Amino acid sequence: MSQSYQNSPLPRKPLPLSLDWLYALWKFSRPHTIIGTSLSVLALYFIAIAVSNSTDSVFSNPYSLLPLLGAWISCLCGNVYIVGLNQLEDIEIDKINKPHLPLASGEFSRRTGQLIVAISGILALVVAWLTGPFLFGMVAISLAIGTAYSLPPIRLKQFPFWAALCIFSVRGTIVNLGLYLHYSWALQQSQVIVPVVWVLTLFILVFTLAIAIFKDIPDIEGDRLYNISTFTIQLGGQAVFNLALWVITVCYVGIISVGVLRVASVNPIFLVITHLGLLVWMWFRSFGVDLEDKSAIAQFYQFIWKLFFIEYLIFPMACLLA
Repeated sequence: MSQSYQNSPLPRKPLPLSLDWLYALWKFSRPHTIIGTSLSVLALYFIAIAVSNSTDSVFSNPYSLLPLLGAWISCLCGNVYIVGLNQLEDIEIDKINKPHLPLASGEFSRRTGQLIVAISGILALVVAWLTGPFLFGMVAISLAIGTAYSLPPIRLKQFPFWAALCIFSVRGTIVNLGLYLHYSWALQQSQVIVPVVWVLTLFILVFTLAIAIFKDIPDIEGDRLYNISTFTIQLGGQAVFNLALWVITVCYVGIISVGVLRVASVNPIFLVITHLGLLVWMWFRSFGVDLEDKSAIAQFYQFIWKLFFIEYLIFPMACLLA
């Protein structure tokens, strides 16, 4: 027996409900997607309130928060279902690309992962069904697309165009429009989607395209080994990096134009200043990224997600300040 084998640590299998197990569950849920989902649920709620001019009446009635709570729980469960199913189908790939994930590292058994995914999917649908028809429709469609993305024989993630379409259609369109319709229904508003929601939806739709194409840059080794075709493999890391930057730039220029032209009910000064600052910050950060350093690419990818999070904070503020 070799010395290196003797000294290699065995995979940890934490006890259920221990702190280690809960931390593994947190990693399994892909925290950056959980944060993004939570912020989108909250942001669309505040936008719906701003549109209805019912801030005081909403917060004076605790029961008015039930549509928000139901949406948050069902969307989080749906999020865990989608990312968990993807990990179940990519265990061998993740051992190369993302060895820290619980299934790839051995912290979770395959059966544990299957149970978490099954329970999460069922809870997402049940809570959404109990909360409202628009929420149920949004969650059901999102779960169906997430299943088609990861699960054979369809497994759309094998095809760059369809993989990107799945990601930005759910994050960009279905979630934003579905949540707004849900809150409008709960607040007894008209189900007409107002311009500010279309502006946010278009921004997130295009921004998520950048996330969808950028996310595969640090995963090129495992994807190539297991014949997962991505834009990074087809075009090269530098080309995809530049493309993602310009896609995000288009997003910011577009939303700055919305503020300048005043085509939606937002505070134009706040909207222009914040997005101009974020655009400059992004380009400044991009100059220091070494595409030969996998950790540097991963850090910049997480930075892009932070920009995504920030949008769900500043855009509702621009609506409330209008």
